[in-house]
Amino acid sequence: MAAGNHCTVTEFFLVGLSEKPEFQLPLFLLFLGIYLITVTGNVGMITLIGLSSHLHTPMYFFVRSLSFIDFCQSTVVIPKMLMSFLTEKNIISYSGCMVQLYFFFIFGIAECYTLAAMAYDRYVAICNPLLYNVTMSYQIYNSLISGSYIFAVVCSSLITGFMFRIQFCNLDVINHYFCDLLPLLNLASSNIYINEILILVIATLNVFIPVMTIITSYIFIIATILYIHSSEGKFKGFSTCSTHISAVAIFYGSGAFTYLQPSLLNSMGQAKVSSVFCTTVVPMLNPFIYSLRNKDVSFALKKIFERKKFM
Repeated sequence: MAAGNHCTVTEFFLVGLSEKPEFQLPLFLLFLGIYLITVTGNVGMITLIGLSSHLHTPMYFFVRSLSFIDFCQSTVVIPKMLMSFLTEKNIISYSGCMVQLYFFFIFGIAECYTLAAMAYDRYVAICNPLLYNVTMSYQIYNSLISGSYIFAVVCSSLITGFMFRIQFCNLDVINHYFCDLLPLLNLASSNIYINEILILVIATLNVFIPVMTIITSYIFIIATILYIHSSEGKFKGFSTCSTHISAVAIFYGSGAFTYLQPSLLNSMGQAKVSSVFCTTVVPMLNPFIYSLRNKDVSFALKKIFERKKFM
C-alpha cells in the first residue's frame, strides 16, 4: 500500500496483567518465585540426566529436551513480564516483539512434537519391548528431537515472516503481558486474510499430527496392557505412562483453555489471565511431574548425593 510508510509502528505498549499499582509488587514477587522454581527445576533435571548414566535412556533424553523447551519458553515470557511490574510504561520495540513472538512459537510447537515423540517412545517400550533398543536407537531418538526443533523453526519463521507484512497504523497498545499472536492481529490496520489462512493451516497441522500420534500410541498401549493377565503387570504398564499422560493433559488442556475460548471471554480479558497458566505455570510443573514418585530420578539423585559425600 502507498500509505505503508505512514503506518510504521516502532514500539508497542503492553498493558500487562494488571494496571492497578497496589498489585504490581505482589505480582512481581509471585512470578519471580515461579520463574526461579521453573529455572531450578528444569536446569536441575537437565543436569541430573546429563550427570547420571542411569538416566541415559531415550525416555529421559526426551525429558531433558522437554525441560530445555520449558526453560526457554518461560525465559521468553517471564523476564519481560517481571520488568513490566517495576516500570511505569511497559514498552517493547517492534523488533523485540517479533523476536518474542518468534521464539514463543518455536518452543510451543517443539513441545507439541516432543510430547508426541515421547508417546511413541512409550508405545515401543510397552508394545515392542524386545525391539526397543533397536527401534529407539540413538539415531532414531536424536532424529525425532532434531526434527521437532527444525519443524518448529520452519513454522515459526513462516508465521513471524508474514507478520512483517501487516501494518499497524498508530495502534500500538497490546492488551496482553507479552507479544502473543491474536492480540497483535487485533491491532492490524491492513488485510490479515493471508495471515489467518497461514495460521489456520499451521495450527491445524501442529495440533493434528502430535495429537493423533499420542492418541494412536495410547490406543495400542492400552490394548496391550489389557492383555496382561496379572494386575501387577497392568499397574506397572499404566504407571509407566502416567507421568507422560499428566504432562500431555496439562499442556493441551491449558492450551485449549487459553486459545479456544469464545470471543466474549477474550474481550473480558479472561484469555489473558488463563494464558498465564499456559506460559508460566506449565513449564514449572513438568520437572515435578517427571521427578515426584519417579524411582529412576530418585535413585539418580541419591547416587549423586552419595558421590558428593565421599568426595
